[in-house]
Amino acid sequence: MTANNERSDWWKQAVVYQIYPRSFKDANGDGLGDIAGITSKMDYLQSLGIDAIWLSPFYPSELADGGYDVIDYRNVDPRLGSMDDFDAMAKAAHAAGMKVIVDIVPNHTSNKHAMFQEALEAGRGSAARDRYIFREGRGDNGELPPNDWESVFGGPAWERVEDGQWYLHIFTKEQPDLNWKNPDVHEEFLTTLRFWSDHGTDGFRIDVAHGLTKDLDSMPLDELGRRYSIQEQGSVDGKHPLWDRTEVHEIYREWRKVFNEYDPPRFAVGEAWVVPEHQHLYASTEELGQVFNFEFAKADWNASSLLAAIEEGLDSAAHSGGSTTTWVMSNHDVPRHASRYGLPQIPARGHHQIAHDWILRNGNSYYEDRTLGTKRARAAILLETGLPGSVYVYQGEELGLFEVANIPWNKLEDPAAFFTRENLVEKGRDGCRVPLPWDSEDVPSPADWDESFGQGASFGFSPSTKEDGSPADDPHLPQPLWYADLAVNREEADSGSMLHLYREALESRSRLLTSTGNTDCEVSQPTDDVIAYTRTSSDESGRRFASFTNFGTTDFALPEGEIVLSSQPISGSSLPQDTTVWMLLK
Repeated sequence: MTANNERSDWWKQAVVYQIYPRSFKDANGDGLGDIAGITSKMDYLQSLGIDAIWLSPFYPSELADGGYDVIDYRNVDPRLGSMDDFDAMAKAAHAAGMKVIVDIVPNHTSNKHAMFQEALEAGRGSAARDRYIFREGRGDNGELPPNDWESVFGGPAWERVEDGQWYLHIFTKEQPDLNWKNPDVHEEFLTTLRFWSDHGTDGFRIDVAHGLTKDLDSMPLDELGRRYSIQEQGSVDGKHPLWDRTEVHEIYREWRKVFNEYDPPRFAVGEAWVVPEHQHLYASTEELGQVFNFEFAKADWNASSLLAAIEEGLDSAAHSGGSTTTWVMSNHDVPRHASRYGLPQIPARGHHQIAHDWILRNGNSYYEDRTLGTKRARAAILLETGLPGSVYVYQGEELGLFEVANIPWNKLEDPAAFFTRENLVEKGRDGCRVPLPWDSEDVPSPADWDESFGQGASFGFSPSTKEDGSPADDPHLPQPLWYADLAVNREEADSGSMLHLYREALESRSRLLTSTGNTDCEVSQPTDDVIAYTRTSSDESGRRFASFTNFGTTDFALPEGEIVLSSQPISGSSLPQDTTVWMLLK
């Protein structure tokens, strides 16, 4: 049978590994992960059994928002390398049988981007200023912002410039929103898509895919006569002034023409936090081709919540006209799921609020049971990877990393922390962005500012010295000393580790499921506390693949068949709580 990566529609069932470049591997000792560091770990990535790597932004940036404030869309941040380094990395990935996906950030640029600098210099009414969303202020002298919108990170969504006008920034003030009614903006991104495609990129992840088109002139009310909120994620009628507007799909149909200029066509997946009824629009093969199904990541650890997420994902794919759904548990924007699953599961509040509360209080308000979180994370990866569609793995989850919740406030980088630091409201997303631990022998000394963190070494994230022989800089975010227990070299040597489970799961998935090219799936609930599904397998005897996950306190009696893989050791035919098993049914 044809290997998944040899298919033109490889993305439909791909396992994609998300790399946050600044925290993956540092090759030169400056404390920042870089492109050369990624290339140096290509053997490790290949050994996982993944189909593709997705690089979060690595472009020139002032890092006002983790690299999502892009200064130049067609270059590499010199702190992370060069275009030659990118080309070498892409070549190495392809030689190892992996595709390359890069992040595209089309909602906004950096305020240091050449187009925005030109807009500032050109002044009111200029063609350059029309590429962004500038408005006159309110009040007698325009001293008030055009409206009362707040940004996603807190504070006003408008910033005033020297000549008195205001520009919109849905995120930080360093990220001015683009005006997608301007044809120059369209050309900027069509050129960018072709540029990276010509440099060996196989696909794109589209940031804030639902936020490009806006209508601030009419400021309409919703169906209940209320003002729309910037914190909402669109509306079923497609008329929200900021999110998920109907006309955004015209942009992606234009992009599809560029994707189809290449053989095979380039792939795209949209980050679109939209109402479930609209997911399939972005996933249409006439547009991006795929969209993130965040319902799986948002679900609490119980059968009803995860079953609803699975059924919703499969239903959305069925209405997308040739696409498949995606499965995500963690990424660079949410607390790590090994920690979430180890916290109290309170469906009425939702795990995100619980996790944020826990991060804020450094674990004191809600007890993190790491043994339980690990057990559930092991069950979750089998529940997830046996499903049809694409699986997105966030760097470090294959090691079972937990959220680093107690980073001191003065060491944080995320803009959410800066906006709320005075009131100690939210620490932000840095807890899942801490650099990876590669070597448990390269243990740092306790930092003088906090004995739970280290300094002077980096668990192999950085080399011991720079090229000039001077000591390497500390990682850009502090690493906890407990990282030693979850370092790659230690898990490599432990056949029962999370890393080995991921490798076994992805190998079995490739051999038994994706090799058939079949995306059928029959989901059931044998008991209130068990999720089951079956799929066509490549087993020569014609046996059907089955997955069972038990969330309940009572053991579940398994049917007759051969056990392929289990998240925990099981005895006989009883499936204990918080355990997933894969089988070939008789």
